[in-house]
Amino acid sequence: MGRNIAVTIISLTVLCSCSFIPKYKRPAMPVEKKFPDKGVYKNISFGNETNVSKIKWQDFIKDPKLKEVVKLALKNNRDLRLAILNVEQARALYGIKAAELYPSLYATSGIEKQRVPEDISFTKKAYTEKRYSVNFGLAEWEIDFFGKIRSFKKEALEEFLAAKENRRAAQIALITEVSRAYLRLCADIENLKIAEELLRTAEENFELVKSQYDAGVATEIDLNRARTEVESIKVDVVKLKQLINLDINTLNFLVGTHVDEKLLPKGLPEKNPFEEVKPGISSYVLLNRPDVMAAEHKLKASYARIGAARAAFFPSISLTSAIGTVSDELSNLFKGSARTWNLSLKGALPVFDPRIWAAYKLSKVQRKIVLTQYEKTIQNAFKEVMDRLTIKATIDEQIEAQKKLVRSLERTYELSLKRYKQGIDSYFSVLDAKRNLLQAKQALTNLIMSKYANRIALYAALGGGGD
Repeated sequence: MGRNIAVTIISLTVLCSCSFIPKYKRPAMPVEKKFPDKGVYKNISFGNETNVSKIKWQDFIKDPKLKEVVKLALKNNRDLRLAILNVEQARALYGIKAAELYPSLYATSGIEKQRVPEDISFTKKAYTEKRYSVNFGLAEWEIDFFGKIRSFKKEALEEFLAAKENRRAAQIALITEVSRAYLRLCADIENLKIAEELLRTAEENFELVKSQYDAGVATEIDLNRARTEVESIKVDVVKLKQLINLDINTLNFLVGTHVDEKLLPKGLPEKNPFEEVKPGISSYVLLNRPDVMAAEHKLKASYARIGAARAAFFPSISLTSAIGTVSDELSNLFKGSARTWNLSLKGALPVFDPRIWAAYKLSKVQRKIVLTQYEKTIQNAFKEVMDRLTIKATIDEQIEAQKKLVRSLERTYELSLKRYKQGIDSYFSVLDAKRNLLQAKQALTNLIMSKYANRIALYAALGGGGD
């Protein structure tokens, strides 16, 4: 009998090949097939078609300190840890759905005792009835003739794959945010150096004006202006020190632990801390982004839900079987005469159940929603890349223009100070020139850091940094 049951199970498993999942076809890209290479973009070297997602972040980040900080973040950041745990959860759920395709075997044993009263006893005497049993068999197993369970398994698989891509997206976002926080810290440290240098100059100028005032050459207004400028720059210095500490707090939070002082930057990096990336002209590179891939897996999962909803219109068939022994005496339990078996095959066909139709309509609407989300994700990815390419195409020209402005303002400041010492101009022109120079130098620092930040942002927008 056991062999017959096994043959039956194998036969039914082989027969379960029907599926109502609609055939999946990747939707058309809802954006241009190529990135523009005209206008401001003509200065960009797109290079050959490159899968940026295959470039490891360890190779992309050149700054050794930043590389160590990112390693710490990948190890300690709680958001990334949650993303990893979500992958494990999705993997477990997929395992549960996959296991439902196969029968569950169980073994049981037991003893039952029951007192039969004399009123219903055949002998008209009360007695105690005993039964010993040992069984091995199948729990109720739904045979997946019409692919409902396999549809749920497919859905769970796609959800698991989407979770994996979301984990990769979380890692990319973390690397990007840590790099940006590090660059903000670099910029603020560099701006503090500029402010402290100008503070020293302002203090020297104040001593000069004070000596001239004491000699009766300078006016009290000039003296107060010189003192005001010193105090104003001191305020800027304190603000920058505050910003630096806030930057460090942000970096520690993103990393998930205290960042050692030796890993913190000392100012503006001498060169770009990131490798150059060339995306290629085709926008199909966006399909390698983890958020786009996760959205596509969600779309495939919605197809599987439709398959499950279609299968619900057809009969569900379940099998239960067991083989074992039963005896009223423990000593006779394993004798041949005590053998017993049972086999139960049940089917249920939904005749009238409005919920099935509603579920089917819901699954189709959900697919349309997920499709729209998928297209929106691609459009958002395209915009992100275009924004980064726009900055890439124009940032060098801005930096060069700002450098020329700084050189011009340095010369203006030198001339203003010289004219003041010669008694030609008031000290107001010196203060104005110095203030403009400070702002221009800080703007130059911020532009350079924006160039660096844009490179890591472009790398992330193209799907890099996930592994």
